[in-house]
Amino acid sequence: MDLIARLRAGLPGEAILTDPDITGSYANDMASFCEAGTPAVVVLPRTVEQVQHIMRTATELRVPVVPQGARTGLSGAANASDGCLVLSLVKMDRIIEINPVDRIAVVEPGVINAVLSRAVNEHGLYYPPDPSSWEQCSIGGNIGTASGGLCCVKYGVTAEYVLGLDVVLADGRLLTTGRRTAKGVAGYDLTRLFVGSEGSLGIVVRAVLALKPEPPGQLALAAEFPSTAAACEAVCEIMARGHAPALLELMDRTSIRAVNAMAQMGLPDSTEALLLAAFDTPEPAADLAAVGALCTAAGATEVVPAETAAESDLLLQARRLTLTALEQVKSATMIDDVCVPRSRLAEMLDGTAAIAEKYGLTIGVCAHAGDGNTHPTVCFDAADPDESRRARASFDDIMALGLQLGGTITGEHGVGVLKKEWLARELGPVGLELQRGIKDVFDPLGILNPGKLF
Repeated sequence: MDLIARLRAGLPGEAILTDPDITGSYANDMASFCEAGTPAVVVLPRTVEQVQHIMRTATELRVPVVPQGARTGLSGAANASDGCLVLSLVKMDRIIEINPVDRIAVVEPGVINAVLSRAVNEHGLYYPPDPSSWEQCSIGGNIGTASGGLCCVKYGVTAEYVLGLDVVLADGRLLTTGRRTAKGVAGYDLTRLFVGSEGSLGIVVRAVLALKPEPPGQLALAAEFPSTAAACEAVCEIMARGHAPALLELMDRTSIRAVNAMAQMGLPDSTEALLLAAFDTPEPAADLAAVGALCTAAGATEVVPAETAAESDLLLQARRLTLTALEQVKSATMIDDVCVPRSRLAEMLDGTAAIAEKYGLTIGVCAHAGDGNTHPTVCFDAADPDESRRARASFDDIMALGLQLGGTITGEHGVGVLKKEWLARELGPVGLELQRGIKDVFDPLGILNPGKLF
């Protein structure tokens, strides 16, 4: 019995896609420079039992399986391989439970981040992880890539909110990890092991997520600086003085000018860096005043605090428009995701500017400055082979710079296909050997998302 016939034995017809024109549209995520193959079939299960049937079938026939969520990722982790079975979890999109007493939500992997956020808000609760693609990205994808977001500086990343998981293993068995309780240290932390594993260890079919009380509305501040060094000095002072901003973002000159060109934001051409801070504390105006004084002391030429939520939204608009603006500079963009210690942030930005000059490219940088996570965005003409080559080379130089500064090759986007070589460099031979050993325990046949991570 062939693959399709086996699948039909446990799945409804509409859950199985075989038309090449349709299956081809599931071949890749949003990453540049990542190879993608041609899937043999795409399946869209709605139940845990259907996922188990799919994995048992794949194991019996030794068919590689590529799990997918909303495919908004930027590392190629969801890219198909030739002849694979693409397992799309977008139809498993139920919010099973929101519990205000235990402060948890129980969800399926296809739930969209923004949908969950709004649902828990109705109960006076808050799910903090907020990737920039939150209106499109799924919770399962967020778990697979250990996503972050703008609020990470205060509230942390996805891994800190995943309490427990139900996972279908490669052979179809169902594993339950973690807990529903506020505390729990029973055995190895398998839950954390799956977070960031990019579908290489199992298929997440249910997640227990921690929630927080909904914070007060935030107020923001914008500070203009004559140099990236001055802006980064302000970041270091803000953190060293014990402030806890809900958001602390930085834009470099290239990003500022791109946004100005697209949206006529009116930022002066002399501005080399723009720092945006926001607080959701009981007295945000007082916190903004203190941070504004630190920015002025660090050399800010202008500090503009908001007095209302509407003014805050206006100040933050430039940051939200950054990627869209940079996408208009050239026909393609390649977004890096290097995280460095906050104390080395200025060196990271200045080094990236030097790399842009070296390769004759436009590279704009926006950063979650509060946690040192930079997003250098390489703008290039995809139809120009030489420019594409230079773009890829600059990307590698940026990752090398990040490691040199004591950082990591990815703070929130994951490894996927794009950064496999660099993961090996960061982990070292012993770390790589142990990680491959863990992969072998969960997936001895190597059918789960092959070619990713390692």
